[in-house]
Amino acid sequence: MVDTKMLNKISSAPGFIAALDQSGGSTPGALRLYGVADTDYQSEEEMFRLMHAMRVRIMKAPAFTGEKVIGAILFERTMDGDVDGQPVPSYLWDNRGVVPFLKVDKGLNAEENGVQTLKDMPELDALLIRGREKGIFGTKMRSVIAHADKAGIAAVVKQQFEIARQIIGQGLMPIIEPEVLIKSPTKQEAEAILRDEIAAQLDKLPAGETVMLKLTIPTVPDFYAPLIAHKSVVRLVALSGGYTTADACEKLSHNRGMIASFSRGLTEQLRVSMSDAEFNESLGKTIDQIYAASVNKV
Repeated sequence: MVDTKMLNKISSAPGFIAALDQSGGSTPGALRLYGVADTDYQSEEEMFRLMHAMRVRIMKAPAFTGEKVIGAILFERTMDGDVDGQPVPSYLWDNRGVVPFLKVDKGLNAEENGVQTLKDMPELDALLIRGREKGIFGTKMRSVIAHADKAGIAAVVKQQFEIARQIIGQGLMPIIEPEVLIKSPTKQEAEAILRDEIAAQLDKLPAGETVMLKLTIPTVPDFYAPLIAHKSVVRLVALSGGYTTADACEKLSHNRGMIASFSRGLTEQLRVSMSDAEFNESLGKTIDQIYAASVNKV
């Protein structure tokens, strides 16, 4: 069973979910944006150490509290790390009031039928048990949809829900994330197929089993309203998908019931060279901006 206090916060509190889950493939780009060049580290271990330092700086910022940031998605190495000697998941929940999630996917298969499905995760159960023991509330896994191919999208959604059932079985809350690329030439058509496929899978869930959804902000505002209203959906969150923070927030503000779960959109203004005061001020403004787009709808 998921933690009741965490569930209540995630299902109903105003705010958004921070995505602090860049993994090995996306970490160099995130560090470059932060002002850390590839030549500033000599090994993968050093790269992850620098990334963890950035995330700790974010988590310790005065504005990063459950008042506006209701959850945070962590990379596995971040979950295993600490903040001033305290394990990250317990630091987030006990000190900041932020519900911890864990990114569990291990990357994507090559594109087929216009989509990229998840690579096999033979050690998923062991990871879920370890996460639960560390205080993790839920999980996230990302697939990619590049084209409006019905067979491809159906395969992505079917796989996501099969793994979600496994996650639910371990007492955790799954975030299902089939990302439609914002530059897809058939984005709107793909969204229509995706909505129908998700709805069909939601209808198949046994009574009492619930999921969260993380989707690209739709081309047509409120397009995912039927999913938000579904009895098996705890909450629907939006990914920034490569939009700037300003563009992502503007688009999100037109979608009622949809809150943010931004990665780049949260950190794009932060730089390693900033003083703590500058860093905290910049992050605070971005948190306010994303919070407003999540809560105050146009």
